[in-house]
Amino acid sequence: MFGSLARRRPAWLVVGLAAGMALGALLPHAPLHATATDRQENFAIATGPVDESLEAIFMLDFLSGTLKGYVISTATGKFTAYYERPVLSDLGVDASKNPKYLVVTGGANLRRSGQVQPSLSVCYVAELTSGKMAVYAIPWSRGQSNATQPIKSSFLLLDVVQFRSNVVR
Repeated sequence: MFGSLARRRPAWLVVGLAAGMALGALLPHAPLHATATDRQENFAIATGPVDESLEAIFMLDFLSGTLKGYVISTATGKFTAYYERPVLSDLGVDASKNPKYLVVTGGANLRRSGQVQPSLSVCYVAELTSGKMAVYAIPWSRGQSNATQPIKSSFLLLDVVQFRSNVVR
């Protein structure tokens, strides 16, 4: 009995591969999403999706305390959407106190208001010396993905929280 099974191993391998491929074709496919974050001394950069087909790049300049974001156009392949927000004032941080920031993005499927909906990702900016964190979204509509003319807007400030009760000096 074991001799006949041993001779049929290649056949069983082919049957197993075919069954696995058929099962894989029938099951729903989940897209893979990845974001990236990096920092260098006084600058941080992160990516996150604005809709199902495009992502934004978020950049925080620690010296000026300015959060900037850019999205390319699917029509031109050039940056056409530009967003900016001064995080210093949102977090109530004094620029002379050498603020220390962390920046990451996360997913969010927030409620639509009219034609504009917050992007599918949010940008979290934490300032460590004050112990405050703000969360921002890009005001986005699907029509902006095809834009050929520049779009300039401000990030939506969604919320600010105090995550540390003791202020670090």
